[in-house]
Amino acid sequence: MRDTKVVRLAVIPGDGIGPEVVAATVPALRAALEADGHRLDVTSFDWGGERFLQQGAAMPADAADLVRKKDAVLFGAVGRPDVPEHELVWGLIIGLRQQLDLAVNLRPVRAFPGVPTKVRDTDGVDLVIVRENTEGEYVGAGGVAHAGSGHDLGIEVAVHSRRVIERAAHQAFALAGRRSGHLCLVTKSNAMRYGYPLWDRVVREVGEHYPEVRLETVLVDAMAARMIQAPRSLDVLLTSNLFGDILSDLAAVLAGGMGMAPSANVLPGAAVPGIYEPVHGSAPDIAGKGVANPVACMLSGALLLDDLGHTGAARRIRDAVAGTLRDTRHHTADLGGNATTAEVASAVLHAMESQG
Repeated sequence: MRDTKVVRLAVIPGDGIGPEVVAATVPALRAALEADGHRLDVTSFDWGGERFLQQGAAMPADAADLVRKKDAVLFGAVGRPDVPEHELVWGLIIGLRQQLDLAVNLRPVRAFPGVPTKVRDTDGVDLVIVRENTEGEYVGAGGVAHAGSGHDLGIEVAVHSRRVIERAAHQAFALAGRRSGHLCLVTKSNAMRYGYPLWDRVVREVGEHYPEVRLETVLVDAMAARMIQAPRSLDVLLTSNLFGDILSDLAAVLAGGMGMAPSANVLPGAAVPGIYEPVHGSAPDIAGKGVANPVACMLSGALLLDDLGHTGAARRIRDAVAGTLRDTRHHTADLGGNATTAEVASAVLHAMESQG
């Protein structure tokens, strides 16, 4: 029988700054859990670019089976300049998402007091993008015809299915119901003739089960403008895989940049471990310099704790991060400061200890 006092965590540090931000996050997770009498058991996997160079694959064939034995996965980053990008993205993170059938990608965006942004008037911004996570343009269907002939033809097929749309929609409506009761569906059904009209129809049908939630449909180009012009008018956004990927990176600017952007890949209602990761990528230009912002990874860890039912521990991390960021001495270079990764991590741990 499993010890419910122990959180079994798989850690995949990955490439670039991934190991640095993960190393800053794991002690915070451990401290947050221990404050509630729980224990963190960590198993680290050396999957990523180095493994690809040595063995020809970024992760082993049984990778999904290995992480299924854990409660959750903390993922650092993927990508390095000396390995073709698709080999690592498809061979690791997208591969794991699809093998585990992690249907939904959650990307919360919160503007913390004291954190500078490139956008004016972001105080109080607090939204969540619910992104479909297994289909769309990222299903991998397509190919290249006439390759090398000078008349190369690239074919990229976007796939949208009722079942996949429904499960993302249920997650978004339920989340909106717990928040403001307002959900924006983001599509492009004025120009796309098949996939996004299907999204419109299916989401409206699902919405009938959530009469307390007001559904608004917004075209993706209009949403891009609104996100900058009126971000506080937004709460929960439901998007396709591609649109969610683009809009969540745009929304991260509202919180101070990619170093502030956490995410969760989950299969709601199923006994499958989620994958929790910062969305900033491997940032090879600063890898190894000790200046990466660990906040996105720490906030991803807070999402992980929330989903495992450790809401007090999750709140402890968020409160410590918020308190730390109020002091500009703890801002890393991406936020206009000169703090190191280790200094931010130490400040967050000290803030947690001060909580009592």
